[in-house]
Amino acid sequence: MDEKLEMSAKQIAELTHGKLDGEGQIVVNKIVKLESNEVGGLTFANSPKYESFIYTSQADIILVYENFVPKQSVKPTLIRVKNPQLEIVRLLQYYDSLRPEKMGVSPRALIASTAKLGKNVYVGDGAVIGENVEVGDYAKIYPQVYLGDNVKVGTETILYAGVKIYEQCIVGADCILHAGCVIGADGFGFMPNEQGIYEKIPQLGNVIIEDNVEIGANSCIDRAMFGSTIIHKGCKIDNLNQIAHNCEIGENTVMAACCGISGSVRIGKNCIFAGQVGVKDHVVIGDRVVIGSQSGIHKNVKNDQTLLGTPAIDGKKMMKIYAAMNFLPQLVNKE
Repeated sequence: MDEKLEMSAKQIAELTHGKLDGEGQIVVNKIVKLESNEVGGLTFANSPKYESFIYTSQADIILVYENFVPKQSVKPTLIRVKNPQLEIVRLLQYYDSLRPEKMGVSPRALIASTAKLGKNVYVGDGAVIGENVEVGDYAKIYPQVYLGDNVKVGTETILYAGVKIYEQCIVGADCILHAGCVIGADGFGFMPNEQGIYEKIPQLGNVIIEDNVEIGANSCIDRAMFGSTIIHKGCKIDNLNQIAHNCEIGENTVMAACCGISGSVRIGKNCIFAGQVGVKDHVVIGDRVVIGSQSGIHKNVKNDQTLLGTPAIDGKKMMKIYAAMNFLPQLVNKE
């Protein structure tokens, strides 16, 4: 938020469908952390463990749960809502929707004559758009983006600066690809010949990214050797991830930074990967699987499992092993 978007407590209560408790005309233009003790602004308390900060906060407005009962006097205006954290997110979304949109095609972009751009598309300086590329309505192609021949980009998708999408790849609607990510580079395919020299295996497939996918900065998704590497709808992939050739990632799966997914892995729906997870090639992972940070997955995983460690095992069992490690020095030194 900024000075151009000042909002009163009354307006915030209306936007969040909350109940106002205090001064409705007080105005804020920033969001602050509850525990920071920063003067002014809007904040929220989404857990009982933060309740003590409500009584000392210097913020002007605090979003609290609708059933919150203060144990002492509260200086800020309160707005009672069902889910304070969710309503803060929705306020940020509302603010983001009011920002001026990038529009227009830069004369410094290089666009093939056979490319087709939808209405109200933005194309920034130095972007390169190849032959027979199709870009949907309201898409945003930031400076220095490269779209290879026959690439398709869906409606309202955003490609930030430096995104590279190789030929034949498809990106759906309402996707966000952050700076520097590479879609459709060759998979890591080599075969040693009789002399032990590695010969390159042509990678002739593509990458398909379905709708409402977000991919973080400098992540790489390799094209298939044949067929398609597929990222299904709703996936959220953090920065610095590697997804190899012929993988398939199920819808609404999320992946934190620095994961490495080997070739031909299949991952189910609604999975959660913490940071630095590694997965062996050709592994099949079921739906709703949760994998802890730095875990190594070397065999198939059934639905609804929580795994931790390398090699990964049941998360609760691994936590007991970690706890037992604290006693190893005593056991080793025991006479």
